[in-house]
Amino acid sequence: MAARTHAPQPLYNCRAPDFGPAGDRGPQACQHPHLSAGRCSRWNQQHENLEKLNMQAILDATASQGEPIQELLVTHRKIPTLVVELIAVEMWKQKVFPVLCRLEDFKPPNTFPIYMVLHHEASIINLLETVFFHKEVCESAEDTILDLVDYCHRKLTLLVAQSGHGGPPEEEESQYGTPMQELQKQAELMEFEIALKALSVLRYITDCMDSLSLSTLSRMLSTHNLPCLLVELLEHSPWSRQEGGKLQQFESGRWQTVSPSEQQKLSKLDGQVWIALYNLLLSPEARARYCLTSFAKGQLLKLRAFLTDTLLDQLPNLADLQGFLAHLALTEAQPPKKDLVLEQIPEIWERLERENRGKWQAIAKHQLRHVFSPSEQELRLQARRWAETYRLDVLEAVAPEQPRCAYCNAEASKRCSRCQNEWYCSRECQVKHWEKHRKACVPAAQGDRAK
Repeated sequence: MAARTHAPQPLYNCRAPDFGPAGDRGPQACQHPHLSAGRCSRWNQQHENLEKLNMQAILDATASQGEPIQELLVTHRKIPTLVVELIAVEMWKQKVFPVLCRLEDFKPPNTFPIYMVLHHEASIINLLETVFFHKEVCESAEDTILDLVDYCHRKLTLLVAQSGHGGPPEEEESQYGTPMQELQKQAELMEFEIALKALSVLRYITDCMDSLSLSTLSRMLSTHNLPCLLVELLEHSPWSRQEGGKLQQFESGRWQTVSPSEQQKLSKLDGQVWIALYNLLLSPEARARYCLTSFAKGQLLKLRAFLTDTLLDQLPNLADLQGFLAHLALTEAQPPKKDLVLEQIPEIWERLERENRGKWQAIAKHQLRHVFSPSEQELRLQARRWAETYRLDVLEAVAPEQPRCAYCNAEASKRCSRCQNEWYCSRECQVKHWEKHRKACVPAAQGDRAK
């Protein structure tokens, strides 16, 4: 149950606004609420370094040739720094960005500087998703793991709420009323993908139940009742939708139509939820501390409807969960625990909010004058710097791999209709490869029909 359910992918799918009137493209970041104007250039450099780390970590994980980035982050104790930065930019998005959008006299000719601050959160959660697969990374988060659990809970709660109101926003090609309105739409699109990344991070945290502190376990099981929240996610499945009578799933940064023959296949995101539930309910540490109240019992028993034979074939360990639910159905619910427990609480969000309370409008206006109104020369200078950061050869390397033809190894767009396993670039290649492929194709197709 500890294997990666999918290779990490970069979150670069939102359509960014044009950089400038001359057609250049590139970002310029800004300071967070807790940073002074003098540190803005340092933040720019930090953000560029983070992007390079992010892309290199994905390349290392995809190539399966060791992951030195996670080793460096652990050795230099940088995971807590990333968590602090993640929550800082989340707070900026909630407290400062709405103020900027409401300012009637703020009509920037270019919104890319603000866009890059919004993108900063995506970059950090993308990097954390890639490296948190390793248990030593989770352990190196130290006390900030509490804050990261809270962050994931906030994102998943918003994901459930969003799915109850029509699902994630659509990306449209039409232009919005103003540049700031377009930026708000981009922020909504990005928020959906960030929440899915947070789901993966939470699953990797649950893989480390035996090494988490009692405060973290209590936060996950009692304060936030994450098992019940994950049941809600399975029920709503915000990463799946019906479009034009066809099932679509959100994968690799876009909505993809699922062929009828693959609709019973477990999606990667559903797999993350099931593994997290397995860890939260069946690990010895969780079973000793999770209070199965009547509400929790009712929610968890909903899982029995999802535990089909097809699902158990794909995740055999869920048979243990099925047995746990069968036993739960016959037991009495527990009363809520009222024990007096002294526990550690997360402090990053509270500290940042306390330090900046009542200052959000002033911060927004300060950043408007000193950060988000750069001259054309400053924009062009930053564009050149970002051209070095976002090299096309690197971006192509971290993009999802194009299927290759099983016969000639060219890029393929057609799949074997019988077994759905092999790809071909043309009918001719499929015919030439048939004598070799038929040995695997026929048994696979018969096995699918038997199911």
